[in-house]
Order: sequence, then structure tokens, then C-alpha cells
Amino acid sequence: MNAIAFDQVSRSYGDALAVDRLDLEIPRARTVALLGPNGAGKSTSISLLLGLIRPTSGTVRVFGRTPEEAVSGGEVGAMLQDGTLIPELTVAETVDFIRRLYPRPLGLAEILRIADLTEVAKRRADRLSGGQIQRVRFALAIAGAPRLLVLDEPTAAMDVESRRRLWASMRAYAADGHTVLFTTHYLEEADENADRVIVIARGKVVADGTAAEIKAGAGGQTASFAIGGQPSGALATLPHVSGVELRSGRATLRTADLDATIAALYRGTTLDVRDLRIGGADLEEAFLALTREA
Repeated sequence: MNAIAFDQVSRSYGDALAVDRLDLEIPRARTVALLGPNGAGKSTSISLLLGLIRPTSGTVRVFGRTPEEAVSGGEVGAMLQDGTLIPELTVAETVDFIRRLYPRPLGLAEILRIADLTEVAKRRADRLSGGQIQRVRFALAIAGAPRLLVLDEPTAAMDVESRRRLWASMRAYAADGHTVLFTTHYLEEADENADRVIVIARGKVVADGTAAEIKAGAGGQTASFAIGGQPSGALATLPHVSGVELRSGRATLRTADLDATIAALYRGTTLDVRDLRIGGADLEEAFLALTREA
């Protein structure tokens, strides 16, 4: 049974189609990044997953149940972009109040440890920093020991150190066999923390795979070397090369299989290859290329 399954799901707002016949399956115990530009359908997909709205057509299942059933059964925890803490309550009081609403919650001490809040457990909510408030919201999302954790832009407006500490907490929770789905505009977070990346645009999936696969599929890696006045005609015929650029005495090859291309460069040509440099498209470049195409 998958943790998440979208079967031909569409959602319209009047004449505007936010999600367009979306098919998606996410197995259990995966950490998945859902990426897309503004207006791509990410927030609508999250709302469908949490049962906050219903699809115009198609079905959504969470562990084989409707989203409403999964949420009411404590199977799903969510950290959304909006939410305000009660200022007079301490961190421990807030977390303990929420955890008691669930049928099988985590222990208070365990939640505080995972969310890195033990040292500020007795501090009132109105005296927390922005990063600490985000970690409290993360603690509330895991309070019920959900099998599926949904994080919608969890590190928005956080500083670098706060982001690092929150992702460490998320990885600690995911490492125990839980499924995590998150959205982010910080693409390096997806590259570093997700074992699968799904890119959507205009309500449809335009790429799905590991970060490395998506980067390779959107342009791959590059190999450049000093070519001088040597003939370059054979470079475009090397295996897996999708583009050749000649500039200032250097040749740059864009390839989907760097090892195969370099091996052929040395063994299959008579070129004198010097000053070889290896590079590659990062996830941001791949993301921009994919969404532009869509």
C-alpha cells in the first residue's frame, strides 16, 4: 500500500484548472520534495492531500483511506505556512496540549528532543525567535506520531542556522521509517534532503526521480577542456553529448553520461585534451528548464 496515491485528480476553481488529471504514487518511508513555480498547483495538491478541499474529479488516498479518514485517525501531521501560537503558553504546555488530542501520541520529552526544543521547553511562545517558533510548529506536526508528515515551505523566512537545525529534526523523524512530503522554494534543501523530487507545472507532473536524475535529464553534466585550434567536428558525435560550446579556446560538452563521454573523448578522438574541468547543472537550473518547457 502506498502512503499517497493520486488517481487522475483534477481540481478547478471556476474556469481555472489548478490540478490537471494528476497521477502520483508515493510509497511508504520516503522523503519526497514537491517542487513547482507559484501557481503550479502545489498548495492545491497539499490541500487535497490533507482533505481541506475535495477534487473536482479523481480520487486521493492516504494509506488506502480518504484524506479525511487518515487525518482523523492521526495518520497525518502537517506543518502549513500559516499558524499562530498562544503567546501565554510555554513550549512544553503548547506541545503537551496538542499531543493529548491524538489517540497514540509521542511522549512529550521525545517530541521536544526530536524538534530540538528541550532547552526552551519552559519559555513562553511570545518570547521565541522566528526559528524557534518554526521548530514548535514542527513539534506540533509530529505530536501525534503521524506516519505521513507534510511540510509546506517549512523554512520560509528562517536564517541559515535555523534552517539547518529544522532539517536535522526532519531527518531524525524520517529516519524512523516515516513518510515525509515537503514543498520548498530553497531548491538546495530538496537536493540535500529528498530521496525523490517531483516537479509539477500547470497542475501536472513534469519530472519525477532523484535529484541526480532530474539534473541529468534537464541538461546533465558538463566537461570542458582547452581545445585551442584543434578540429571540433567530432565532439557532437560523442556518446550522450547534447550540446557543444566553443568559446575563448575552450570546448564545453553537455552530457547525460559524463563517464561515457569522457572515456570516448580520450579513446575515440585524436584530440590533445588538456585542463579538463567537470561541472554540471544544479537543481535550480534543471527546475527552471523544466518549468519553462511546461
